[in-house]
Amino acid sequence: MTNQIIQGPFRADHVGSLLRPENLLQARRAWKDGQISKEQLREVETAEIKRIVDKQIEVGLKLVTDGEFRRTWWHLDFLEHLNGFEGFVPNTGYKFDGVETEKYNVRNIGKIAFNPDHPFFQDFKEFKEIVGDRAIAKQTIPSPNQLFYPEMRNQDIYPNIEDYTQDIITAYRQTIQAFYDLGVRYLQLDDVYIARLSSPDNQIENRQELIDLALQVINGVLEDKPEDLIITTHLCRGNYQSTWAFEGSYSIIAPTLLAKEKVDGFFLEYDDERSGDFKPLEHIPHDGTKVVLGLVTSKFGELEAKEELKARIEEASKHVPLEQLCLSPQCGFASTHHGNKLTEEDQWNKLRLVVEVAEEVWEAKQKVQQ
Repeated sequence: MTNQIIQGPFRADHVGSLLRPENLLQARRAWKDGQISKEQLREVETAEIKRIVDKQIEVGLKLVTDGEFRRTWWHLDFLEHLNGFEGFVPNTGYKFDGVETEKYNVRNIGKIAFNPDHPFFQDFKEFKEIVGDRAIAKQTIPSPNQLFYPEMRNQDIYPNIEDYTQDIITAYRQTIQAFYDLGVRYLQLDDVYIARLSSPDNQIENRQELIDLALQVINGVLEDKPEDLIITTHLCRGNYQSTWAFEGSYSIIAPTLLAKEKVDGFFLEYDDERSGDFKPLEHIPHDGTKVVLGLVTSKFGELEAKEELKARIEEASKHVPLEQLCLSPQCGFASTHHGNKLTEEDQWNKLRLVVEVAEEVWEAKQKVQQ
């Protein structure tokens, strides 16, 4: 499948992370306590990745992820292994709807550069071998924009924001090329930073300048990307034990980011009223850029009604053509190892629902056209 051009995102897609089973959580605790080796932990991770790859295929998905089972956080495990950053324990965690997360973050300690020994490369090699030719192996990494929170840049190392920006773009371009060389053909950039910029509750003086910079960063990273590499952006509003961090319509960022970001698709969260209506989708170019509607919540186990999902897809199609729309859960099921407040059975039922609704909506459309 390496040379096959992937027409992603798929009508039925998903963001990436999956609930960690209890035996994997126990193994991770045992490793931290020094009771088992890193190799023994990895054996447990690999066995569970094999299981959930099989399960994703069983529910009918054409793409699969490793569930982010080798990570503790959706973003920090990746970022701390870029040259120029390190992980550390801050005084406070992130704030999520009144909930404070576990304390961990990354900080800039030197010049930023591509790390040819980044552990995610070996992780993908093993993951791709597990998947084989049964499905498309989707890789997820945090967006480079995650490194543009005000506290991230070490101004002693980077007094100039332009130099900081260019080094991040270069490091990401080389990282993406390395993933491509390993066989990645479907890559997702997860971006909570943009959700912050789109939230009117955040008092940001130079908001439009930062929105413009976010566009510059992503398009800089995408410049000269391989033609057969699909890259999407997931605009995430936060996901920690079924809580969230940001709310607000996409209207603030739509004229810039939705209109001009040169990705192949946007994963947009639309599972509740926090994201507003579909009108900002009118800024999406009608040229093939896809919109994956996150209508199915990953935060709670109750299943959405099929007819309601179909009605919302039809509503969205008034703003962007139906052939450019897809369906997914609004976010991952476990952006951190803690996971959201639903069961694994709930998770698979949600993904099966996404597949069934997508088949009924777009297959029905094809039959009408025939």
